Formats: sequence, structure tokens, C-alpha cells
Amino acid sequence: MSSLTRPHLAEPGRWSESLPVWVLSVVGMLAALFPAFLRIAPNRLLTGEAIRPQAWPLALAWLAIAVCTALPARIARPVVTTLAWLVVCSLPLLAGVDAGIALSEASAFSVRAQLGAGFWLMWLAAALLLLDRLRGMRVPTRTALWVAVLAVLGGCAWVGVFDALGLVREWRAQRVPFALATVEHLRLAAVTLVLALLVGAPLGWWVWRRRRSDGLLVGVLAFLQTVPSLALFALLIGPFAWLAHQWPALGSLGFGGTGAAPAVFALVLYALLPVVRYTVAGLDAVPSDAREAARGLGMSRAQLLWRVQLPLGWPVLLAGLRIVAVQTVGLAAVAALIGAGGLGRFVFLGIGQGAIDMVLLGTLAIIALALAIDFLFQGALALTERAP
Repeated sequence: MSSLTRPHLAEPGRWSESLPVWVLSVVGMLAALFPAFLRIAPNRLLTGEAIRPQAWPLALAWLAIAVCTALPARIARPVVTTLAWLVVCSLPLLAGVDAGIALSEASAFSVRAQLGAGFWLMWLAAALLLLDRLRGMRVPTRTALWVAVLAVLGGCAWVGVFDALGLVREWRAQRVPFALATVEHLRLAAVTLVLALLVGAPLGWWVWRRRRSDGLLVGVLAFLQTVPSLALFALLIGPFAWLAHQWPALGSLGFGGTGAAPAVFALVLYALLPVVRYTVAGLDAVPSDAREAARGLGMSRAQLLWRVQLPLGWPVLLAGLRIVAVQTVGLAAVAALIGAGGLGRFVFLGIGQGAIDMVLLGTLAIIALALAIDFLFQGALALTERAP
């Protein structure tokens, strides 16, 4: 009986191990064969002709990744991880080379080589596959592999491999405004995070003390989360314009109907609920024995909070801050609609002009900032958990 049940129990584990590889490989093969890998357009505003110069070699590469799952388990995982890493690195390189060849045959300077849906689908599938294979590995190993990806892509960009891509040409045309918008975007996110922490952490402590995690305050904050971000930004224009009209001094500080002040206020409102909830969760994570022991030593309420609860609950609080920071970087894009600046400006300008490369320029920069902040918080969390 046991000899029959052992293989049966082993199968689900192998299936769950192989299923993501098969699904993502099928997505990669379909993306290689059908959607456009590149689009060659007469100018930055038009959608150009679709080309798939490496369709079959790329499809065979995805097929090879799927076949590798049939190897013994101890060999399949490192082989598939290596192949996924190579695809993540080589797809942008291939796109840059193909774009250079296509533009060298074009007669007009205005011709643009735009990245097509096939490229993005394959690159996303490869990145997800690499993330899946790296799951369970040590943090330094995962970090080293992603840093190696950035180093390869950065080296290719440095030697000009991507110069023919429309996205890079759009960045070169907008280099100075792009740098200023990036600084403004980070400033919006940082101010929001600080204000949300200053307001939300005491509220979370108050909620924890009162044991009212489902009370009126949390209910109001949860309701604010349901308001669409665009609507909330628009609703705040009227009250802030009234404030600036009633007290001109506030207007000189930026409290007009539009601008950074209402944008930061709206972003703080969105950030308050997760800050409050994670503060409560962090305080709850402290064992009751530790609190009782601290009280037995004669600690006051403030000493208990600063010396026991915050240090022990810090990993949970830091995890909450990580989520709030990533969320704020994404939401700050909408702030451009009310004149707050930031990288969202490129997204909305690109939509208005029909320039897909400008939309991608703003979108990819926001994603890169969010990922960078996520990595920073993950690193801080790993150091915190390792500390004695």
C-alpha cells in the first residue's frame, strides 16, 4: 500500500513545480509567433507595420524551456532558471539590434521602432518565470541575479545597443523634463509617506489601545479607499481653492485649487488605512508575555511602547510601510492631472498626443521606482529580521 501511495503523493509536487513553466512557456510561444515583436512607424505618433524577425527561434527557445521540465527535478530547476535569466537579458538586446537593422533601411529620420505587444508579453513571461524559479532561494542569491540583469541591460544601454528604439529616442528628447519629473515624483511620494506615518501611526496606536479595529475611524478610512483616485483628486480641488481664497497666505504655500498640496492630501488619505492596520498588526504581534514582563519591571506606558512594542513589532510595521510606499509611488501618477507634476505628466501627455513611447517612458519609470523602493524595503526587512 505504501509503495503505491508514495508515487501518488509525489506527483502533485512535481505538477505544481512544472505548471508555471508550462503556462508561461505557452504564453511565450504564442507571443513569439503572433503579436508584433517590433512596429516600424513613419513617426512617433502613428502605429507602424508589425515585424517578427526572430519569431521561430524565439518560439523554439520557449519550447526548450518547457521541455526542460521533463529533466530530473534537481537538474530541471537550475536549467530553467538559467534559461529564464538568459531570456530576460537577451530579449531587450535582440529588440535593440532588430530596431537598428530596421532603421538603417529606413529613408526618413522620423521613422520610429516601437516595442510591440509580442516583446512585452515575452519579457513579462520570462520575468515571471525567473521570479517563480528564484522563489525559495536565499535573498543574496536572488538579489545578485537581478543585479546581474540590471548590469547586463545597463552595459548594453551604455554601448548604445538600444539607441534605435523609439523609447530611448523619446527619452533623449525629454531628458531634462524627465529628470525634473522624477525628482518631483519622489518628493511627492516621500512627503506623503512621512505625513501618513506621522498621522497614521498614532491613530493605529489609539485604535489598538481602544480595541476598535472595526470602529468608526477604520470604517471612514476604508470608505475613502473605495473612492476612485481620479474622483478624489477632483473633489479636493474645490475645498483647496476655497482655502486659498479665504487665506491668501495658504495660497502662497501651495494650497491652491490645483498643485501639490491637494495631491499630497489625497495620497495621505489613501495611505492612512494601511498604516493604521499595520500599526495595529505590529502591536498585536508583540507577545503578551513580553508586555507583562515589561510591566512587571515597572515600565511606564511610553517605555513599554518605545522599548518593547516598537522593536518587537518593527518587522510588521516595516512590511506595512513597504506596501504604502509602493502604492504611493503608483498613485502619485494621477497627481499630474491636477498640476502636481511627477512622472504621470508623461503618461497623460502621451495619451493626449497618441504617442505610445511617451506613455511607456512615464509608465516604465514609475514601475522602476516602485520596484527600487520595494527592493530597498525588502533589504531593510531582511536586515531587521536578521538582527538579534
